[in-house]
Amino acid sequence: MIPRVVLFCLLALAAPVKYADTKSPAYVFGVVPQFEQRKLFSIWKPLLDELERRTGLHFILSGSPKILAFEQRFMRGDFDFAYMNPYHVIRVQKTQGYIPLVRDGTHPLNGIVVVRRDSPLSRVEDLEGQSVALPAANALGASLMIKADLKRIFNVRFTPRYVQTHSSVYLHVVQGLNVAGGGVDQTLEEQPAEVRDQLRVIYRTRSMVPHPIVVHPRVPEEDRERVKAAWLALSQTPHGRELMEQIPMSAPISASLDDYLPLKEWGLDEFWEDDLEDLKP
Repeated sequence: MIPRVVLFCLLALAAPVKYADTKSPAYVFGVVPQFEQRKLFSIWKPLLDELERRTGLHFILSGSPKILAFEQRFMRGDFDFAYMNPYHVIRVQKTQGYIPLVRDGTHPLNGIVVVRRDSPLSRVEDLEGQSVALPAANALGASLMIKADLKRIFNVRFTPRYVQTHSSVYLHVVQGLNVAGGGVDQTLEEQPAEVRDQLRVIYRTRSMVPHPIVVHPRVPEEDRERVKAAWLALSQTPHGRELMEQIPMSAPISASLDDYLPLKEWGLDEFWEDDLEDLKP
């Protein structure tokens, strides 16, 4: 029997197919890997199952082991639908033109810098010359915003250490492998108590509109609207709210590209890293 994690990775590489008993395509649904893949799968697979029941469409949940690998895939347009960070939407507009469908309407996105609760560090200036764990070079709140703020506001120079996921960041800090780490409020709240309770936030970045679910323009408009309507309707049910809280997306609302255009003025291009050496398939 194929282990579940291996099977999940195989699905991640699958190309769109058509089910034998229907003319509907199986849309590839990518999710930015904020969590390790087993946890990500447990959060998103039940949601996609609900979408299938409500829309009559089919979805292949496509995981990526690293955020950088996820970026390579959406830059190629591999995903039909995806959950990605706000700056990803901006970066890929000219090449793939992903269209925001829905986003959370209650939780703004903030980057955070955490240290161990017993750490003597109390302010970001203390990070001068230190090694700081970050999930990936281009994670928005957990990396880009932190690098931008520490350089432009505090003139702090530090060495980033990319450790693949938000969960890995927090573990690195708890285990003393790095004195500090970057994340976002939502993923910190999702950590087990034995991890979360050992961490302390010493800095929060400015706020931004949170992650959207987006759709590639090649998907027929009828199917885009069907998915959007089903997601919003599901969010009005107790079961749907329970599932979406785990993302977290507590109160989904309609999203548009206009929600994310202000990010173009934040100068984050300076901190985006285009070196894709680690992104080889």
